[in-house]
Amino acid sequence: MTGQLLGEPVGGAHTDDTAAIRINVGGFKKRLKSDTLSRFPETRLARLLHCRSKESILELCDDYDDTEQEFYFDRNPTLFPYVLNFYNTGRLHVMAELCIFSFSQEIEYWGINEFFIDSCCSSAYHCRKMDQDREDWDERSEEGSTTSSFDELLEFYNDATKFDKQLCGSARRRVWLMLDNPGYSVASRIISVFSICVVLGSIATMCMNSMSEFSLLDSEGQPAEDPRFETVEHFGIGWFTLELVARFVVAPDLLHFFDHPLNVIDLVSILPFYLTLLINLVVESSPALANLGRVAQVLRLMRIFRILKLARHSTGLRSLGATLRNSYKEVGLLLLYLAVGVSFFSVIAYTVEKEDSEDLSTIPACWWWATVSMTTVGYGDVVPVSIAGKLTASACILAGILVVVLPITLIFNKFSLFYKRQKQLEVAMRSCDFDEGIKQVPSVNLRNFYAHKVKSLMASLSNMSRSSPSEQSLNESLS
Repeated sequence: MTGQLLGEPVGGAHTDDTAAIRINVGGFKKRLKSDTLSRFPETRLARLLHCRSKESILELCDDYDDTEQEFYFDRNPTLFPYVLNFYNTGRLHVMAELCIFSFSQEIEYWGINEFFIDSCCSSAYHCRKMDQDREDWDERSEEGSTTSSFDELLEFYNDATKFDKQLCGSARRRVWLMLDNPGYSVASRIISVFSICVVLGSIATMCMNSMSEFSLLDSEGQPAEDPRFETVEHFGIGWFTLELVARFVVAPDLLHFFDHPLNVIDLVSILPFYLTLLINLVVESSPALANLGRVAQVLRLMRIFRILKLARHSTGLRSLGATLRNSYKEVGLLLLYLAVGVSFFSVIAYTVEKEDSEDLSTIPACWWWATVSMTTVGYGDVVPVSIAGKLTASACILAGILVVVLPITLIFNKFSLFYKRQKQLEVAMRSCDFDEGIKQVPSVNLRNFYAHKVKSLMASLSNMSRSSPSEQSLNESLS
């Protein structure tokens, strides 16, 4: 039996060799004493001592030589000295040049727990491991961002190539680039600035029209539109309509024109005006439908959606929209935290304040107070009176800060990535030249994408010449 062979003399071997096993780790051969391995019975090498068949041996190693009684492991031989050092000293040491991910996998394979890492290396090991996890997340995010940017760039060029097969394609392409890419040319910059001024002017007139200083009354004493504001409103609607129609006419794909969110925003910004105009005509022709006038008043308030038109000219707003669209999990987590906190503290506030404060006499009323407190708004319209209520309010505010801060960090990281991607995409689009047509899709330089990996490799090589007490202990275990 194999288990007996491990404890009996083999051939002409010396007696002191009977309590040892031969191992071969990727070409690195070593003879280990059984009593040394037995100190750590949960490790892979110690479990070999209890094997009673070749099948059980091959479950723990990659191959076994019956003649030489040698166990073969197809593992990295450069990392095995750290395992030997562990069996000799009972502690693990981590060198600065090691890859933490590979080292963690290696000790897991040999059945060595991370708790055996010595105090001189433990803090640095766990810090580097957390940094590695964070870098992995950043790499995945950056890789996804780069892939998404490349896909958008290809989609942009595919749209541009569609004009080559259309009537007046070259002229339509120039107008399309001028309208859809602010900053592409001098003319596009002028149009962009003018469109921003019209949007801001339209919003300003809507706000000023609500002020009593600018309100007018008709002959019947009813509120009437100021002719100056009405002129600005009609001019803005005319410009927004012209802008939308021009984009629709020169669009490379008319069927999918409104698949783009910015085009939907352009439509929503002018739709309330035309619906209001239609409702007023119906009300004038049919007095029985006078209640439709209230619908017109609601539609007039929808003009505030015109502020979203600035997203076409603002990289930050587009990045914010992309961040919210791709951060639904984090936003949902934030709302879940708030809901749990509001429910918890509202019940506590109701319990301690129902006899002292009329404002907190019901749980729904406490929901409002807990929501205002957890979001750190603090209107002050409802406040606790008793000492227990004030302590509850303090805990609610502190919990609200933690609840809001944790998911916001994740959302901010995504916003930074999307903003960087959007800026790179704009630079790529502005550098396009379609005057002579499109012969081929341009190549993308991925050097920047892999630059950080080269930096990590150079940093690893630069640390190889450094020595530490842990290295000296490791060299002693090898000798």
